[in-house]
Amino acid sequence: MTIKVGDMLPAGTLYESTEFDSATSCPLKPQALAVSDLVKGKKIVIFGLPGAFTPLCSAQHVPGYIANYDKLKAKGVDEIWCMAVNDGFVMAEWGRHLKATGKVRMMADGSAAYAKELGLEMDLIAKGMGMRCQRFAMIVNNGKVEHIAVETGGFEVSNAESILAKL
Repeated sequence: MTIKVGDMLPAGTLYESTEFDSATSCPLKPQALAVSDLVKGKKIVIFGLPGAFTPLCSAQHVPGYIANYDKLKAKGVDEIWCMAVNDGFVMAEWGRHLKATGKVRMMADGSAAYAKELGLEMDLIAKGMGMRCQRFAMIVNNGKVEHIAVETGGFEVSNAESILAKL
């Protein structure tokens, strides 16, 4: 069942790598983070997308949140998370590539386990991409979902501008 307004986020783990090896420039080992601990006492915008380095995700979705970082913070948002079904190393490199550091936390859900907990998984096996996350955005306050928008084929309800209008 898909998560909805009024629900508490389910328990789960996401992974994040925020440091890079000085010699190789590769991301260091991602840390396992308990979602329930991360959301306590915070207003967070979480947006999910099918995958790192994919066209729409790289050209519009993440850049829109980076560009609107100050506006989102001014509306009381403590953190912005990008969640995708990729490993933590890929998410770290993608965040660095997009200059998201310090603005958007790049949260990895490598096995789609958390996307499944949210009821937002998407089967793209036939397209060679495996199980992925649907494109969505939500506003979460102290672990409780205040707003959720799931795309149904376009890119109209999960972009930063749409979320700003809901804050």
